[in-house]
Amino acid sequence: MLEQDKQAVTALRALSIDTIEKANSGHPGMPLGAAAMGYALFGKEMSISPKNPHWMNRDRFVLAAGHGSALLYSLMYLFGYEDVKLDELKKFRQFGSKTPGHPEITHTVGVDATSGPLGQGIGTATGFALAEAHIGAKYNQESFELMNHYTFAICGDGDLMEGVSGEVSSLAGHLGLGKLIVLYDSNDISLDGNLSASFSEDVRSRYAAYGWQTLLVDDGNDLEEITKSIQEAKAETTRPTIIEVKTTIGYGAPKKSGTSASHGAPLGTEESEAAKSFYGWKQAPFDIPEELLSYTRKIGERGDEQAFAWMKQFQRYQEKYPDLAEEFLEAVEGTVEIEQLTFPTYEPGSKVATRSASGDVLNALSRQIPSLIGGSADLASSNKTALIQFENLSKENYAGKNIWFGVREFGMGTILNGMMLHGGVQTFGSTFFVFSDYIRPAIRMSALMNLPTWYVFTHDSIAVGEDGPTHETIEHLASFRAMPNISMYRPADAKETIAAYATALTEKNKPSLFVLSRQDLPVLDLAQETVNEGVAKGAYVVSEASKKEEDGLIIATGSEVSLAIATQKALEQKGIAVRVVSMLNSQRFEEQSKEYKATILPNSQKNRLSIECGASLGWQKYVGDNGVVVAIDTFGASAPADILMQEFGFTPENIVAQYVAAFGK
Repeated sequence: MLEQDKQAVTALRALSIDTIEKANSGHPGMPLGAAAMGYALFGKEMSISPKNPHWMNRDRFVLAAGHGSALLYSLMYLFGYEDVKLDELKKFRQFGSKTPGHPEITHTVGVDATSGPLGQGIGTATGFALAEAHIGAKYNQESFELMNHYTFAICGDGDLMEGVSGEVSSLAGHLGLGKLIVLYDSNDISLDGNLSASFSEDVRSRYAAYGWQTLLVDDGNDLEEITKSIQEAKAETTRPTIIEVKTTIGYGAPKKSGTSASHGAPLGTEESEAAKSFYGWKQAPFDIPEELLSYTRKIGERGDEQAFAWMKQFQRYQEKYPDLAEEFLEAVEGTVEIEQLTFPTYEPGSKVATRSASGDVLNALSRQIPSLIGGSADLASSNKTALIQFENLSKENYAGKNIWFGVREFGMGTILNGMMLHGGVQTFGSTFFVFSDYIRPAIRMSALMNLPTWYVFTHDSIAVGEDGPTHETIEHLASFRAMPNISMYRPADAKETIAAYATALTEKNKPSLFVLSRQDLPVLDLAQETVNEGVAKGAYVVSEASKKEEDGLIIATGSEVSLAIATQKALEQKGIAVRVVSMLNSQRFEEQSKEYKATILPNSQKNRLSIECGASLGWQKYVGDNGVVVAIDTFGASAPADILMQEFGFTPENIVAQYVAAFGK
């Protein structure tokens, strides 16, 4: 290795120390121990372009151990990323800076993924690798491989202890993702102390069992050995690779090196100076010698040249394969002409479960949107998410559009996020709504990263029936309504399901959740255009009152909308006229103007009742202090669906009685 490379590793350590000391906050242990790993990637083995950070065929990097963000920002500064100038290093962890405590794609151009809580980064990296394999299989030609890059991640012990790492690593091995390379920062220390207190498994044996190639570097400071191992990993094309790199946390800090004391707190002035003295670093804080900075920046410029060459090749690709090139660009840009799409049609009064309608819509869209790809957590036959005209994705056929995620909900979500971050695909994943408890952390990351991932949830209420309370959702709707930056649809029928997907296609910066019924529901007698307009606004009137001066209103969602209409008719027999509002997406409704919201829920109308087979939390906002909330605040039971609906009070007779008791005749 050249002397400049060794100096660059030292510079990364010094910059990380300075960055954390200036903020008086951060995690120095990982950056000091893993600096050589980071430099081997950015300086030697990764194809990056600091001037073209969104170049589609660049290698992707995920810092799964995101608490070590000072290392990533130092790397980005040395190699010339425009967003990470010296002033931003000095504003580390400060409000409004481009150098937040954990890497965030929404803050820093050049960061490939928000790290998120430990474990998810490995899943995100798996998603990157899967998207690369899928897109390459679809578009690569002998004359030009449009998509041919690697995905790298640096993880720590914490990532490997989190269960999601097992889910995604198992699937990555099963799918033979040979361009996925994970470097394991193995330092035998966790936040609370010695790792031996909680973790003693043989990681490499575990990963060998998953079907990965496993390599070992005994000395985490041996830049040449790390680089050779990465090259060996690249040479293995049929298996992902994990490289265990034995490091010393807080390397160079005389009192804190090799201990948990260096994990999550600044070293302090005395320890910082002693560490720099150990490295032989004599520069002032944040001072990088010009000749060294020139050396690393030239490495970045070589990557810029690679990006430029790829773009020139793509122009020739466009000339030779115009249809494929156009399809590829539309996929990357997420361009969908919604007005030109065709959707299924349904007869009013017919009965269709919204999960079945969802399956019809997904299959229709899959034939018209080449980038649509997804799967289910071993429930496709029940979720109705199989794309029946397309093949399964496998290591023999990465071009397939049906992904068999297996019973790995959390892992599925993190992989979907990685695929969406990669670009060029529109992903969806599916399971029962009750299992959203397993995938929720990945949905939160979708929302944080502004990713329009689709989550298809079926079996949405106690109407699941005989499977009992373990499979019946209660608190789930309310809990997702509390999550920022998501769009959750609970359609009342097949037409609202169509409209929900059409609206979701317009969402560019937030995930969409489709919460769907197991049981058949009557199709509303409304024009599809009317439904489309109403769904896009989150709530609308599905059944007007029988007289102009209405006596009250009923708000419902999903399967309870048809119940609300039946209740409306029963109230009419008592001379009470109410309107029925479908509020299938309260998040979108809240985004509407005050004027629109007042047309749906008139301020003057105080006689309000809501119906939803879920927790009552949140409904008082819409019905008011004197309103009636028909809901469930206990767990369900095991019985046929119609019996449960009756026992829990979801009948016209019970709801009429509650309305009359509250508001009179």
